[in-house]
Amino acid sequence: MTTTVRTGRPYPIGPSLDAGGANFALFSAHAEKVELCLFDAQGRREIDRIALPENTGGVWHGYIPEIRSGALYGYRVHGPYAPAEGHRFNPHKLLLDPYARDIVGALRVSAAHLGYRPGSHRGDTNPDRHDNARLMPKCRLVDETFSWGDDRPPHHPWSDMVIYELHGAGYTRLHPEIDGNLRGSLAALRTPTVLDHLRRLGVTAVELLPVHASVDDGYLLDLGLRNYWGYNTIGFFAPDRRLLNKGDEHEFKRMVAAFHAAGIEVILDVVYNHTAEGNHLGPTLSFRGIDNASYYWLNPDDRRYYDDFTGCGNSLCLANPHVLQMVVDSLRYWVTVMHIDGFRFDLATTLGRGANGFDPNCSFLATLMQDPVLATVKLIAEPWDLGLGGYQLGRFPPGWSEWNDRYRDTMRRFWRGDGGIIGEVAARLAGSGDIFGHDGRHSSASINFVTAHDGFVLQDLVSYNGKHNEANGEENRDGADENLSWNCGAEGPTDDSTIIECRNRQRRNFLAALLLSQGVPMLLAGDEVGNSQQGNNNAYCQDNEIGWVDWSGLGVESKDLTDFIGRLVQLRRESGLARGHFVTGAIEHEHGLKDIAWLRPDGEEMAEQDWHFPDARFFATLLTGEKDKEPVIILLNGHHESLDFTMPAVPGVDHWSMVVETSLSSGFGDRRLPVSEVYQVEPRSLILAIGKLSSQDRVP
Repeated sequence: MTTTVRTGRPYPIGPSLDAGGANFALFSAHAEKVELCLFDAQGRREIDRIALPENTGGVWHGYIPEIRSGALYGYRVHGPYAPAEGHRFNPHKLLLDPYARDIVGALRVSAAHLGYRPGSHRGDTNPDRHDNARLMPKCRLVDETFSWGDDRPPHHPWSDMVIYELHGAGYTRLHPEIDGNLRGSLAALRTPTVLDHLRRLGVTAVELLPVHASVDDGYLLDLGLRNYWGYNTIGFFAPDRRLLNKGDEHEFKRMVAAFHAAGIEVILDVVYNHTAEGNHLGPTLSFRGIDNASYYWLNPDDRRYYDDFTGCGNSLCLANPHVLQMVVDSLRYWVTVMHIDGFRFDLATTLGRGANGFDPNCSFLATLMQDPVLATVKLIAEPWDLGLGGYQLGRFPPGWSEWNDRYRDTMRRFWRGDGGIIGEVAARLAGSGDIFGHDGRHSSASINFVTAHDGFVLQDLVSYNGKHNEANGEENRDGADENLSWNCGAEGPTDDSTIIECRNRQRRNFLAALLLSQGVPMLLAGDEVGNSQQGNNNAYCQDNEIGWVDWSGLGVESKDLTDFIGRLVQLRRESGLARGHFVTGAIEHEHGLKDIAWLRPDGEEMAEQDWHFPDARFFATLLTGEKDKEPVIILLNGHHESLDFTMPAVPGVDHWSMVVETSLSSGFGDRRLPVSEVYQVEPRSLILAIGKLSSQDRVP
């Protein structure tokens, strides 16, 4: 078959479909020739191979008339195979377009994907000449036309945000109230069952684990497992078809529209720090064969190898302007075409690396902050990677929020019963101004969490002292060894009612502290219904009952905390607890009251020496000064014994109303306490009390 090809244009990069055909543009600075390969409708037979006729500034391009939506294609790229110089071109390998809007078919693991002849530990022997096309997924041209109707992003202010992290498939796989034909797909997320549950919780945004096209690691497939979480991206513009119901190409957009109609934003967890091609011995699937020396950080002392800041074998080099362009183009695509509201960047330190390590003024971060599209969406960094100087919590620029692992670790230690850390706990409750309070940043810079996809889920945090990852096939060596957890007296499931009640109280403690802290709270899907991963703290490969949300606790009084969370979220907003600025204790309001004060058990303000008591496991915080809001007190007792607390006398307060009491099975109280009354705080419990103003102090 002979296909007509015209010169086309170098921009935009990627496939561009129009009424007459399609333009194809691919960046490769070091290629000698680029061939576009067209396939039959089943993707089994290569029906044409067309050399792109023009190279403009490293972008190869050509226009194919009359080609239509649905056409399947890939690339073959010619150039030097010289690993010592960083080049690994091999035209015998069919390559995926980095800009493909859809990737169809499964990658069939085979040595045919290796660009080198097997047997070299460095992958620098002569190139392998086996053709891998029949084993490769194919890129598919997509008509992006979609009627969004009156879709409007909710644009919730940061001070109102409550984020809910979930896996797009595992969240509904076991849900008994969802049609079995929809379970385990993005289509299930827009059902009334899911949307009503999220509204009951009060969340304002869902944060989806990676949805970009990804592939499974060969070693996992050998174990009968797969890369369930999806942190193994191979296509930054294409939704992973394994998340779609019957391959509906508009399913993702319909899901986003349904969330928006429910007032819920959609944030994507994105992985631009590495790709699925792994280290120098990995397969050649896309970037490695297109232009290895441009796309990846290579070891400056031996360019056969990669600089691996991610622990995944390679690291994308955003210091290269064309690689930076690809990432920014991808982000813009998900915002403008898919209507996404924000991004959480996995191992974001890697994205900010230059020749001298992490740079908060690097091109990537600067580009996003001045981009007219991306500067308007929510940007969240996981502020670390595994490279030298990789931990960068608090160093991202204004406009960014960051996952705050110090919040997680501090709260876990406190509720485990560790002493001598009340100063650290106080700082985390107040929004971590010691970390983020610079350069005009606000408390919303801190994304607070106690559980996330990575690590123990909440039920396991209170049920296991150690990890139990045997199902991962690595003899329990993988995953974090220190989880700062406490099993309440027994390892794993138990029938002991005392231990069960202890665990339920601890769950309420963690959730109440999280939702009453300054900063932005993030919940993990399933924690509200007592979901367990059987002690597995690294369920990335468990696409089964271990990794899926177990909904058996839904509606069960002793397990289901959905309404507890929803009420806490409501209190957070109504009581003025969700403040967009830092509370420091330095700001004084009427009657000389500070915006925040820390109290001893006698109700008096803490002095310097009170912070350093080594066995301290209790403190109270008094928040005042929010306009038209009543003062609130939060009491935290991490000790195994009860403690007496004197309710403070605050100007204008007639009495205190005990609203949250985690020692109660419901989590809520209704007691009224006069000022100066001594109140017994139960062991391992949290209290929220609201100061009720006397009639003469009420606002008319």
